[in-house]
Amino acid sequence: MKIHAHALLFDNDGTLVSSLASVDRCWTRWAAEYGITAEEFARVELHGRPAAEIATDLLPAELVPQAVARIEDLEVEDVPGGGVHLLPGTRAFLDALPAERWAVVTSATRRLAEARLDAVGILPKTLVAADDVTRGKPDPEPYLLAARALGADPAHCVVFEDAPAGLAAGRAAGMTTVALTTTHQAHELRADLVVEDLSALSALVTERGVEISARG
Repeated sequence: MKIHAHALLFDNDGTLVSSLASVDRCWTRWAAEYGITAEEFARVELHGRPAAEIATDLLPAELVPQAVARIEDLEVEDVPGGGVHLLPGTRAFLDALPAERWAVVTSATRRLAEARLDAVGILPKTLVAADDVTRGKPDPEPYLLAARALGADPAHCVVFEDAPAGLAAGRAAGMTTVALTTTHQAHELRADLVVEDLSALSALVTERGVEISARG
């Protein structure tokens, strides 16, 4: 299978990097600090959603701003301790792309996203973070904003995601979707193409844009 794209839009956590251990550590500590029971916490979907939405699901409205600032501090502080690492294929795939052809689109805040990306040496020219949008994934706003920043027609963009919420955002934006089974099983992911991780793909830059192929 080959996909032709003018722009490639990547989720960060679970797509380019893994920070699952850090996320578990920090959110578990956060929940304990705010008196949230394990049962309450288990009912909330964490992955691929902005921290503000998660906090809103769990806490009274007046506590949300303080709670969001607290989880951001915890996660940023956890990065230097090995809280993030590159997923297979990330470096080679991004190195094959012109900087103006791709963007990172994350549900993390800009401060946290930049800390994690810097820790693994990824420096995107274009980054769309939670601070930049009014509605996070699964709303299409983050991906539409990234397409606009790159000057690309959404219909010619490809979204790379590991979470159902992110894939839903890509579909709603009218984009081609590629799912990675790094955090969810294949049957949980609705996408045009499903692969294990970026090592299963190759990218060829052409006059028309970028041609993405599945290896093997």
